[in-house]
Amino acid sequence: MSNDFSLSSFPELETERLLLRETTLEDAEAIFAVFSDPGVTQFHDLDTFTSIKEAIAVVGRRAKRFERGEGIRWGIARKQDNVVIGSCGFTWNPQEQSAEVGYELANTFWRQGIMTEAVRTILQFGFEQMGLRFIVAQVMLDNIASKKLLEKLGFQSQGVLKEYRFFKGQFHDLEQFVLNK
Repeated sequence: MSNDFSLSSFPELETERLLLRETTLEDAEAIFAVFSDPGVTQFHDLDTFTSIKEAIAVVGRRAKRFERGEGIRWGIARKQDNVVIGSCGFTWNPQEQSAEVGYELANTFWRQGIMTEAVRTILQFGFEQMGLRFIVAQVMLDNIASKKLLEKLGFQSQGVLKEYRFFKGQFHDLEQFVLNK
């Protein structure tokens, strides 16, 4: 296991219905479609997108984060058309051999088991390929769907972190969940 978690190339993962792959500039319109929906950004630390330029910037930030060995974000694409409908990934903490997981999905694909399928796959990758000891998730208190997903995947609530993160002009309480190897 590498202590810096850097990977020589971006790993593509496959599930029964999905391709988890690196996003590129060709995915900018699909990423814009996801993040221009206020339902998707409601519990996200990003404002709802109003310009394709914001989606192009996301592609660039994800690529730089991966290049620097700070994290990885897979685009979630359906096998049938390879169109990105969301993303999931990690920000790494090499000293602790841990990562924080994050994800989002276009609302037309909610409640179909897609995020369960995608996140289960990256959790397995994190533990087996990256040698992570534990994975954390931080969720806004009203994000019931995300809490249910994490619980289904075996995460345990560690309680509420008061005014833990500042985004969208205010501090937010976040519930922290942990999954141990």
